[in-house]
Amino acid sequence: MTDDMTDGGQLPPAPFKLLAQYLKDLSFENPGAPHVLTSKGEVPRGQLKLDVQAKTLAPMQYEVSLILGITAMRDQETVYIVELEYAGLFDVTGAPTEHVTPLLMIEAPRVLFPFAREVLAKATRDGGYPPVMLNPIDFVAVFREQIKRREAAGAEALSVPNA
Repeated sequence: MTDDMTDGGQLPPAPFKLLAQYLKDLSFENPGAPHVLTSKGEVPRGQLKLDVQAKTLAPMQYEVSLILGITAMRDQETVYIVELEYAGLFDVTGAPTEHVTPLLMIEAPRVLFPFAREVLAKATRDGGYPPVMLNPIDFVAVFREQIKRREAAGAEALSVPNA
């Protein structure tokens, strides 16, 4: 046995558990269809919007939402708009207090991202376009940027409140 094992031979409980994951909201708008689907031209270019939000549901249980949006344009014309909120229910019982916010704002979206990316790809494909294949996202950098924006705005430090 290793030092990480308890007397019963099992690992101690993890301080970060995914209890559930789900599609919370999905919207796909195809304002120029069918014209934009039959016209020749450059491939639509999209701008990604990203947000991570966490809210307390119970003591040490949080809903984390990964919000993705893309507005695709071609020649100054909106081709499609897709917006997605993919969420998970996380339990952080046993995590040190100073680790809760980074767990929820970095690790939780990292767990949710592959599933959200798949939903986004299917939505754009089903809308008649090539599937959007997002590159991996550096959620540490996203978290740091959120902290910088809050500091610049004079807001208090980024943290997730306890229930």
